[in-house]
Amino acid sequence: MRYRFLIVLSVFAFGFQTTAQEGIPVYFDYLADNYYLVYPSMAGIGEGGKIRATIRKQWFDVQDAPNLQTLNAHFRIGETNSGVGAIIFNDANGYHSQTGVKLTYAHHLKLGGDVRYLNQVSFGISPTLLQTRLDESEFLSPGGILDPAISGSNISAAYYNVDIGMSYSLMEFYAHFAALNVLSTERSLYRVGRLDPANVPVVDNLRRYLISAGYIFGRNEWQVEPSVLFQLTDFTKEKTIDINAKVYKDVNFGRIWGGLSYRRSFDGAQFVDGTSFGEQRLQLFTPIIGANINNFMVSYNYSYQSGAIRLSNGGFHQITLGYDFGQTERKYDCYCPAAQ
Repeated sequence: MRYRFLIVLSVFAFGFQTTAQEGIPVYFDYLADNYYLVYPSMAGIGEGGKIRATIRKQWFDVQDAPNLQTLNAHFRIGETNSGVGAIIFNDANGYHSQTGVKLTYAHHLKLGGDVRYLNQVSFGISPTLLQTRLDESEFLSPGGILDPAISGSNISAAYYNVDIGMSYSLMEFYAHFAALNVLSTERSLYRVGRLDPANVPVVDNLRRYLISAGYIFGRNEWQVEPSVLFQLTDFTKEKTIDINAKVYKDVNFGRIWGGLSYRRSFDGAQFVDGTSFGEQRLQLFTPIIGANINNFMVSYNYSYQSGAIRLSNGGFHQITLGYDFGQTERKYDCYCPAAQ
């Protein structure tokens, strides 16, 4: 039974390894017209600007379960081809937490066509400052003996890194790429206050690569948007893919929409159940609903993890609130919500 419990914890750590990385974990908030949170190149993509706030909570029945809060804003600088943005976030998972701020500059280059034709390539860069904390005050071994790899106190460390991104928009088609945490930055948090820091492994590769693409079909009151997003963590070579589908309907007060996302990992975690062995891959099913009411936006998504080994039967809830400003009508003759 004890061995099975340890395996469950290892599957949990594998399944949600993004919460332990530096920076903002990539969940499903990008589906709520929040691509800037993932791709620096989307800052100021449209004529005006956007504000988005998200709150995410996992497993209400688990103490100190992962939770995330983000707030971001981005906009085009006047009539120029430049956009700017900023993100602040707080991410907590058990005894580990991080707070950070990202500042973004993006440049948008029109490739051809008249002013109503969207054909644009965008580049963005986001310097990032992170403050991470690890509370090890309760990590004492039986008898109050300290392990050399544990400080036994509440420690913190600051990090600096950079995200870069590129996007291409051609009317209803879009594609994005981002490289997150591109600098080799040692995570000194896990070496501070150790009795024997030389024996603590050094991890300075936090890079993560994202690539996505999608297309929006339909120009009447109904539209359908299939898309995919692929993630690769450089250090561990872990890979996941999101397969998404959204449906939009224009109404008199704005727009209502909903969709479904399926996330699957390419890598599995092995476990033992009694006398049998098995392997489980991360699988998340995430329905999402939302509405654009004049300049306001509200969205909710719920993620359910399938598989025999789970830490909790509860799911993962996320709410996104938004406000769009600075654009009174559609700039382009296309149905392209991210750029309008």
